Amino acid sequence: MTSPAASKTALALAAALVLAACGPRSGQGLRTNQLDTQIAAAIGDPSTCVLLADARTGQVVYRYGDDFNCVRALPACDSAGSLNAHAALRFASQPGGRMASCASLPDGSRTVGWAEGRVNSTKRDLVFSAVMEGQRALPGHEINARLYDAFQKAGL
Repeated sequence: MTSPAASKTALALAAALVLAACGPRSGQGLRTNQLDTQIAAAIGDPSTCVLLADARTGQVVYRYGDDFNCVRALPACDSAGSLNAHAALRFASQPGGRMASCASLPDGSRTVGWAEGRVNSTKRDLVFSAVMEGQRALPGHEINARLYDAFQKAGL
């Protein structure tokens, strides 16, 4: 028979494992509160997604924004078709990264901005993918510039 304390500990451990499996928001040693604050101040919007991934493995270690915004397909802007923030991570390791913007609706009433690249950090080898979509979405080059500053202020 197990004690009530052991049962509570096992339940807490199980709950922690379930929560950890729900998504990459753990940060794995990143200062997630500072990242959340700095990204929100720089490009925060309900339709924003920012992913940070390990440059070697591609494993996402941090997500800003709802997963919906990270997985929804949006116009690629610089090529035919569409992609999402996860798929766009493949452009992050290209020299100079990628910055693109275009209308997300045929009438031009909404736009999408993309930015992918390396995080300028001496602490970790990270890449990022960011996307904004909406009536006031920033262009890709502006997202890139603002994230550069946000990552620095967050201690990366």
